[in-house]
Amino acid sequence: MPHSRARSVRPRKRLQLSPPQAVVLGFLGAILAATGLLAMPFSHPDDDSVTILDAAFTAVSAVSVTGHVVVDTATAWSFVGQLVIVFFIQLGGLGIMLVASLIGLALARRYSLRGRALTGAENQGVTTGDAARLAKGILATSLAIEGVVALILTVRLASQYGESLGDAIWHGVFLAVSSFNNAGFAPYSDNMIGFATDPVIVLPMAFATILGGLGFPVLRQLRKEFRRPLHWTMNTNIVLAMTGLLLVLGTAYIAVLEWSNPATIGGMTPSERVLVAFFHSVQARTSGFNSVDIGQMTSETWLGLDVLMFIGGGPAGTAGGIKVTTFAVLLFIILTELRGQQAVNIFGKRLSRAVHREAITIALLSLAAVMSATVVLMLVSDLELDVLLFEAISAFGTVGLSTGITADLPPAGQIVLMVLMFLGRLGPLTLGTALVLRQRALLYELPKERPVIG
Repeated sequence: MPHSRARSVRPRKRLQLSPPQAVVLGFLGAILAATGLLAMPFSHPDDDSVTILDAAFTAVSAVSVTGHVVVDTATAWSFVGQLVIVFFIQLGGLGIMLVASLIGLALARRYSLRGRALTGAENQGVTTGDAARLAKGILATSLAIEGVVALILTVRLASQYGESLGDAIWHGVFLAVSSFNNAGFAPYSDNMIGFATDPVIVLPMAFATILGGLGFPVLRQLRKEFRRPLHWTMNTNIVLAMTGLLLVLGTAYIAVLEWSNPATIGGMTPSERVLVAFFHSVQARTSGFNSVDIGQMTSETWLGLDVLMFIGGGPAGTAGGIKVTTFAVLLFIILTELRGQQAVNIFGKRLSRAVHREAITIALLSLAAVMSATVVLMLVSDLELDVLLFEAISAFGTVGLSTGITADLPPAGQIVLMVLMFLGRLGPLTLGTALVLRQRALLYELPKERPVIG
């Protein structure tokens, strides 16, 4: 009998996704699920009031926690539809915070023992916990902040605005979740215009937006070491300093330019004008609620809001934009170059040269995405450049502020905004992850040469 040879069976290779691929696919799945639910008859009172494009646009806006709308949230969606929107706002916000926070955990495991110890010290123990513990911490922080804000809003809406207890609770929860997750969705047809001068309504929402935009690593460190600022990390110092600076400058900028505008804050008292200016300085980074008609603001104000929306908030949080850390790194690089210094030092620490390249890459690619989308919007519509640029930056920064043209854009224009919202929510995060995870040392160096600059 011939000798039979046993065949060696090679094990099948499992499909392994890189972290950026997993993040993108996860959010695409959430968008498809939200679109399907919002397209169902139970999500809107009138069968003919919402198209599949409206459902998809709202789904992208909710999951990316942007707040851009093409239909009236208060009337186009039933209670179930609004519940779907709130659920996916929460899911999108928590997902971004969790994924961004876990990046530090994943990176720490790639370092040597010494490097891992240094990273653990820098992040105050975030990298030493497991994913489940981190997720619980993020969930507990989010629910605690949202619960406090929801309680304040519920009491105010029921006692001062005549809403029934059920409506007040629902609207309070809706606004609290939307605020902390920097979403900008509101259960009222005029967004927050009806509450523009009520500090008990707008200030808790503003502070929830700020806290959500700081990012979980900053919130965690503030909770543990609030009274020991010398122990704060470079990330915490940058986020807090830039957030405070941009809030003050944004408030002053909006107040000065809109002070005499009768269509916005010109007819209010001085304290009310400052309150509205502060609220919009907060919302431009990057929640998107509005308490006055953005379309009635001056072009100069729009330009200032463009800058705030593009910068955004802190990393590993619910805000969008290129992030204040990216902007700060670029700013310190410029200052270092102007001073003729070699190393970039921030808050007593030297910045890694790899971070220079990452910040420049993210900023330039983000700028390219906004400019390209603006050109496409100009081609598919006959609107002016300033309003289209505002719309594009708002979508990419996941802000949701609009001059009122979103619903009037042709379907092609709305699809462009959907792509921008998706890129703006995941683009900087996934790109940053890919840049860091794919760092590798070359075994050789090419000869140096310096081109003429300037």
